[in-house]
This record gives sequence, structure tokens and C-alpha cells, in this order.
Amino acid sequence: MPFVTLKNDIHIHYQLLHSEIQSDTVLVFLHEALGSIGQWKDFPERLCASLNLPGIVYERQGYGLSSSLTSQRGADYLEQYALTELPEFLDLVLKEQQKAILVGHSDGGTIALLYANDYNHRLHAIVTMAAHVINEPETLAGIEPAVKAYEKGKLDGLKKYHGDKTEDLFYAWADTWKAPFFRDWNICKKIDKVTVDALILQGWADQYGTEQQVDLILDHIKSNKKQKLMLEQCGHHPHLEQKEAVIKAITTFIKE
Repeated sequence: MPFVTLKNDIHIHYQLLHSEIQSDTVLVFLHEALGSIGQWKDFPERLCASLNLPGIVYERQGYGLSSSLTSQRGADYLEQYALTELPEFLDLVLKEQQKAILVGHSDGGTIALLYANDYNHRLHAIVTMAAHVINEPETLAGIEPAVKAYEKGKLDGLKKYHGDKTEDLFYAWADTWKAPFFRDWNICKKIDKVTVDALILQGWADQYGTEQQVDLILDHIKSNKKQKLMLEQCGHHPHLEQKEAVIKAITTFIKE
């Protein structure tokens, strides 16, 4: 799988899907807070096939085979990924006439919203799954058991995807969300210029957020075509827990 080099010599690892398909629309997959290319499993491939579109899956700085983190995260870390790294990455991997459909999970969904706020003209649509726009009590409550599990070695499977970056990455996530400076984090006023079509999904049993996240997103974005989908028997990973339903919902939304 190839790499591109951003400013400051940051190497970004990515994978092309169905590159033989010629299209001015490309699916771009944005992973979760502890995610990577491999952790998507076969979902990107399946969705590309369903829509007959090419796709790109990539790993942000600090993840997978991309360059390691070089600084401590602040309250604006998601904005840094959305408004600095992602625009530069897309400029390098997309052709000038191509537009993206961003498919973002968790942190990736939030990044998709923040990017769309400034770059509607580069997008065909966005799909968010378990995106967050505020720091809820449920978010913090969900992090505590994850930290305990990590410290007991129960999340060692992450090392398969992130190698020696794993510990720095895990605590960059957990410590940032638990930090006093992040307690009142709220980006609702930073997504109110989103006008592209938007499908907003979440599981009813998501341990990191409630339906309020979805409703706040829909209340603040200005998309003429926007849709809410809450999934039964589904936690924080709709694309894995309810894969067939999610692929069907996205395909129908994009093709309508």
C-alpha cells in the first residue's frame, strides 16, 4: 500500500480500492479514534462495490503505518486533522475534478463534519457513524472501562495495527477526552456551514454517545438533504455490527 508525504515530512499510509473504476466521485474513509485501515475489515470494499465507486482508506498521523504523533494533543486536535491534514492529503490523492464522499466513523465522522464546513465544494456528500460534536457524560463513562481493559492487556490486539505507536495513541485519546480543557468541548457552531448531503448514523446502544449527538448535528448543519438513522442492536461500530443494514442505507441515500 502506498504513502504520500505531507508538509513537515509527515508520511500518510493509504489504500486504493477499485481504482479501475473511472469516476469523478471517490469514497474516502475516515477511521475512529483508535482505528486504522485494517480495522475497517471489508466494509470499505463492500461499500465501494455496492456503489460502483473507487475508494481511498487512509491512516491519520499517529495511526497504523503513518508517521508517529509529534506533539501533544490539544482541544482542537480534531480540527487539526480536518482542516490541515485532510485537505492536504486529498489534494495529493484526488484528481482536480474529483469530489469525495466522506465516510467517517467516530472521530472520523467528526472530522468529516469539520472538513465539510469549510470544503463543501470538494464534496459530493458525507456519511457519519457515531460522530460526536459535544463531550457527553456517556462519553467519559465509556472511556473508563476502556482504560481499565487496556491496562489489563485486554486491548493488546491494537498492537497488530499500530505497533509501537499503540500506547501513545491510546493515551492521546483517553487523556484528551478526560482532560479538564476538553470537558466543555463543543463544535456545533463549527459545522453550521455544512450544506452537502449528509447521512447521520448511530447505534442505539453506543457506549460513547447518545441520540443527542445525532440531533445536534442535524440541528446545526444546513444541508437540504439530511437524514437520521438510529440502528437497533448496535453499539459504537455500526459498519461492523450492522454491516448489511449500513451498506444498504448508504447506498440508497447516495443513489436517491
